[in-house]
Amino acid sequence: MTQSDILVLGSTGKTGRRVVEALRARGATVRPAGRSAEVRFDWNDDRTWEPALTGVRAAYLVDRQDQPGAWDAAAEIAALAKLAADSGVRRLVLLQARTTGLVGGKDLGAGERGVRDSGAEWTVLRPNWFCQNFDEGVLLDSVRAGELRLPAGDGREPFVDVADVAEVAAAALLEDGHQGNVYDLSGARALTLAEAAEEISRASRRTVRYVPVAHDDYVAELVSYDVPADYAAFVADLVGQIRDNLNSTPTDTVERVLGRPPRDFTDFVREAAASGVWNT
Repeated sequence: MTQSDILVLGSTGKTGRRVVEALRARGATVRPAGRSAEVRFDWNDDRTWEPALTGVRAAYLVDRQDQPGAWDAAAEIAALAKLAADSGVRRLVLLQARTTGLVGGKDLGAGERGVRDSGAEWTVLRPNWFCQNFDEGVLLDSVRAGELRLPAGDGREPFVDVADVAEVAAAALLEDGHQGNVYDLSGARALTLAEAAEEISRASRRTVRYVPVAHDDYVAELVSYDVPADYAAFVADLVGQIRDNLNSTPTDTVERVLGRPPRDFTDFVREAAASGVWNT
């Protein structure tokens, strides 16, 4: 499959752009797609779906459940997956999330049945919280401000590097032997938010504190900054998964798939600090 076109949705996002890089590094021909990418794909405009899929042999699928607003993840992913299989796409790799129960009223595993029932070969990736949430995601502004105010209590999270997720995705798209697997992806060790803040402080040579706050107070705080209420509840519930240690046990999946240990949080922090992203 290394010479086949591989469609990558969300190709400008945290995982998508790294999946594009990982595939190209392995000699694959890639079709980056998204609302502002080389190939236009818009979940809100199903007229863009079939052109994006035409001639594709494998596809990396990312839904939009981390955005404000309501949508039917199960129905839309099922529709796209069926269209993909009917269009000749042989292999689908779906990014979901390693969560337990509903998050902000959403089932982040809702799309899995759609790819399973599509008729194509499938692999599902369920990563823990990304390390990159601290340097290019939802926690960046808090790190820069020197205070991580989160309803995470003393819970632990085995943060996973997005580059590892992308390499696993590339392997599942290009190699045989991953079909029919659900991969829970994590780092090798679980950290509290206080421990993560300490590591960031040491590497960046600036003080970053973790301040635990109540769940409802955090939602209200986000809303006060004009964050949509549904998205505020979504983020708070995601953090609540850390507080309740729902997915705190590290997995060995990255090492089993890639033949090497996952990148350590300390290595991520060192590189992010060196980039200057946390300088104010």
